[in-house]
Amino acid sequence: MGGPNLEVFKFGMYIMFPIAIMYYFGTNLDRRFSVPDFWPAPDTTHKIPFERDDINSELERLKHQRLQRRAKRLEAQEQGQDGGQGDRA
Repeated sequence: MGGPNLEVFKFGMYIMFPIAIMYYFGTNLDRRFSVPDFWPAPDTTHKIPFERDDINSELERLKHQRLQRRAKRLEAQEQGQDGGQGDRA
């Protein structure tokens, strides 16, 4: 129907189309598909302590946070129980 030139053209398209798509989407990925400020800055991320004193101070800080949250939770539970008992009586 189309002849050998059409077959050569179709073969060229079959080969070049995926290569062209990969080239188009594979170049300048940082500029084309980037979201500004997506990753946090290195100075604002977690810093893992390696020294013994740093590890102990971090553990103390975490313990203090945990105890504060526990105290708030217990206080909220006590207030909730006191208000609930007063309504029933």
